[in-house]
Amino acid sequence: MPRKKAPVLTDHELRLMEVLWARGKATVSDVAAALPPPPLAYNTVLSTLRTLEQKGYVKHEDTGARAYTYIPLIERSDAARSAVKHVISLFFKNSPNALALALLEDVPLKDTDRKRIRELLRSEGEKRK
Repeated sequence: MPRKKAPVLTDHELRLMEVLWARGKATVSDVAAALPPPPLAYNTVLSTLRTLEQKGYVKHEDTGARAYTYIPLIERSDAARSAVKHVISLFFKNSPNALALALLEDVPLKDTDRKRIRELLRSEGEKRK
């Protein structure tokens, strides 16, 4: 039975998923070779890919060779959305508005970003009328 899918990928899992998202599919050796430093041992990559498969993030294909090919089952954007929802629930009492305000208060904005935010707020205000 698959493990319950964790709301977010661990840092370790994310490193491997980045390789799979970039390549579309890869063997354990391919993933290990493509990882940015620090390198991981083959067995660590294999173990983590098996965990990702149990969690429902990847699947494997038997290519007839001695190695399985692993394929991501979720898109990067879906993983990012899940991570943001997790942060909102943990730190912002399930309020996306509180997260937005915290970001606006803490992050210096470029003029183009300020303009885009104003447009989005104006557009949202017009929808509510």
